[in-house]
Amino acid sequence: MAGFTIFGTGTMANAIGGLLAEGASSVSYIGSDESGSVPIEEDIVVLAVPYPAVDGILSSYADQLAGRTVVDITNPLDFSTFDSLVVPAGSSAAAEIQGKLPDSAVVKAFNTTFAATLTSKKTGALPTTVLVAGDDASAKSALISAVEAGGVAAMDVGSLARAHELEAIGFLQLTLAVGDKIPWTGGFGVTR
Repeated sequence: MAGFTIFGTGTMANAIGGLLAEGASSVSYIGSDESGSVPIEEDIVVLAVPYPAVDGILSSYADQLAGRTVVDITNPLDFSTFDSLVVPAGSSAAAEIQGKLPDSAVVKAFNTTFAATLTSKKTGALPTTVLVAGDDASAKSALISAVEAGGVAAMDVGSLARAHELEAIGFLQLTLAVGDKIPWTGGFGVTR
């Protein structure tokens, strides 16, 4: 199976890492206190950090990220108000990251799932589905295979341009959960 280096050690990082490990992928973590001093070990890198932390990682690891798949899970919310996204209109965090890493294959995934839904493999009563967007077909395929091996459904939703819509869904889902309108074990599900 694939190998993953996950930036972050929080709830989402551990839920994603646990899921991938269940599917027999190798997983290593780089915590915020180690960032810049620990090398990336695997071919697929997951940015499981808040969006404001991404620029520091990209600055410290730009050379090591070249040629690798970079999975952006961020929802670029204005966390002080929860009323807007902080990326330019019409853009996405994933597109901004791709612009800074032209030699990497950036993929958007996991931003429309909560940690609890990755761990339980259920979104409410529905199976959890990870939505995946990106321009590199082999990068998306490798991620989708690893997610499915961990026991969760995954769906290719198109090019990296679809990250804009995924971030809008993530934004809505987070604001509903913070407002106690949906539980952190719920969210948006996909039926087929």
